[in-house]
Amino acid sequence: MPGTPGPEGAASAEPGGLAGRLGPVGLVLAGGISVQFGAALAVGLMPRAGVFGVVTLRLVVAALILAAVCRPRLRGHSRADWGTVIAFAVALAGMNALFYQAAARIPIGPAVTLEVLGPLVLSVIASRRLVNLLWAGLALAGVFLLSGGGFGTLDPVGMVYALAAGVMWAAYIVFSARTGRRFPKADGLALAMLVASVLILPFGIVDSGAKLLDPSILLLGSAIAVLSSVLPYTLELLALRRLPASTFAVLMSLEPAIAAAAGFLVLSQTLTLSQSAAIALVIAASVGAVRTQVGRGKGRVARADGPRRWSRIVRTSRPAEPRPAEPGPGEPRSAEPRPAASRPAQE
Repeated sequence: MPGTPGPEGAASAEPGGLAGRLGPVGLVLAGGISVQFGAALAVGLMPRAGVFGVVTLRLVVAALILAAVCRPRLRGHSRADWGTVIAFAVALAGMNALFYQAAARIPIGPAVTLEVLGPLVLSVIASRRLVNLLWAGLALAGVFLLSGGGFGTLDPVGMVYALAAGVMWAAYIVFSARTGRRFPKADGLALAMLVASVLILPFGIVDSGAKLLDPSILLLGSAIAVLSSVLPYTLELLALRRLPASTFAVLMSLEPAIAAAAGFLVLSQTLTLSQSAAIALVIAASVGAVRTQVGRGKGRVARADGPRRWSRIVRTSRPAEPRPAEPGPGEPRSAEPRPAASRPAQE
């Protein structure tokens, strides 16, 4: 990406640079703010470009930037490799399309709150501990409050879209991990983004047509791609160099609150007291599930594997950093560890 180092360059940033000025916690929070304000900007663009038009611009621009930075190889991959990339791309495209359909109908704070239930349920299932029933109960109570006790205050279609986006988010996490094991660096993510942009492009053309080429719409769409994908990926990559994975996961659980703030500041979306309480309950459930999983894993999981492990359990945005490919005959074996990537290209 122009003016921003790629994964390896970002990892080696000088302490006196951006990472040193903000600190790891500040970098994670800045990434979350970037994602949610990007989502708010996307909602504002929807009346002009349409929902699928915004999703198309978001994915196409992000895919082109990732392809330029990562330069993934197209040859030398097995059918199983490509099958994993395609599944990852379907989850990626579906997650974005469904979330934006939800955001077009309900405030983005409740939309993100409902969406985060997907990774939360995945976390509860993965841990298989009775205490997680408490976190599941808190999350369900939050959903009940958001629905007004009977889907009276929010558009039920928007809520269904948000819940479906959460399902796709959980699938995204699973296939992110599988893709990371099959491709070096961020090549799998770059390829999946390219495939996802091809999958969504026909919908964008039908929905928006020539509007996609309008200079102002194209500029705003590019800004959404940078705010929602490129910038958060870089900031979180820097943060994970110095931040424990458990702390990172807890910070990511605050995103529904950040989304609610973005909706209020950018779109003047106000929430009722019950909706605010619902967001707080879901955040508490997410933090509780994360902390439970941390306690279970202490002493058994090396910290070097922490970011990769957590990115498969909670919304650590997002795809796990791939394991390095095995060197070919005559190639030197690198001992340098790679930082984990975290942020999905979503919202």
